[in-house]
Amino acid sequence: MYIYIPDGTESAVALKRTTHLAIAAHEDDLELNIFPPIAMCCGEADLYFTGVVATDGAGCPRAGAFADVTDEEMVRIRRAEQIKAADIGRYNAQVFLDFTSAQIKAPGNAAAIDAIARIIEDAKPAHIFTHNLADKHPTHVGTAVKTVQALRALKYKPETFCGCEGWRDLDWLNDELKMRFDVSKAAELGEKLVAVFESQIAGGKRYDRASVGRRVANATFAESHAVDTAQALCVGMDLMPLLLDPALDIEEFICQKALLFVDELHRTISSVK
Repeated sequence: MYIYIPDGTESAVALKRTTHLAIAAHEDDLELNIFPPIAMCCGEADLYFTGVVATDGAGCPRAGAFADVTDEEMVRIRRAEQIKAADIGRYNAQVFLDFTSAQIKAPGNAAAIDAIARIIEDAKPAHIFTHNLADKHPTHVGTAVKTVQALRALKYKPETFCGCEGWRDLDWLNDELKMRFDVSKAAELGEKLVAVFESQIAGGKRYDRASVGRRVANATFAESHAVDTAQALCVGMDLMPLLLDPALDIEEFICQKALLFVDELHRTISSVK
């Protein structure tokens, strides 16, 4: 584990002042997928964002100028990019857990669960964000599941526990279940942060365009019968029920959300056919 503190504060002190904690799978996931807490905290004197990256980023796809970069070199490159993003976004702290994707995906991996739990226990944040459980990237889902397991092990209940959209948007989630975050005022910051990750953008993925486009699309398509009230929206799923009821099965929880969507389809089509 490595902890970077942009303002040079001792790490234990910095972690304790955390108000918003985000736990992501890879370098750039915080900025691409879990942007709301960054937007909330940047420039606010009494709010402190701490980002956690679970994996080392070694296995990412690469092309162009990065096509021949080794896994070891890519780990160093992606860490440097994440640190630059932390400086630009004025993060309180940036934590690197340095697990492999396989370790994060491994069911019941105690080392990963314990590492996440230690950060949560040290930070005791009011608001926690991670990936949503319907994400199609297995490492994202593994990170989210282990975050739930860490919180359950600690019996810790923050004020907010949100799973943000990433490799699958949450447009399908019934509107009353969506958590929407207006990030319009931080749109420029969002663009600057994503642009930092040259190894991913130049390596063959236009995350810079996609992340901005998704937030604009979320704002426009949020309401079909009303004018836009925001220029950029991020969408999340409320994961607090998993903490309020520790016996609630994680798989059952997310599958029930999908069944609610199916029910809504039935009602809508039945009403017009």
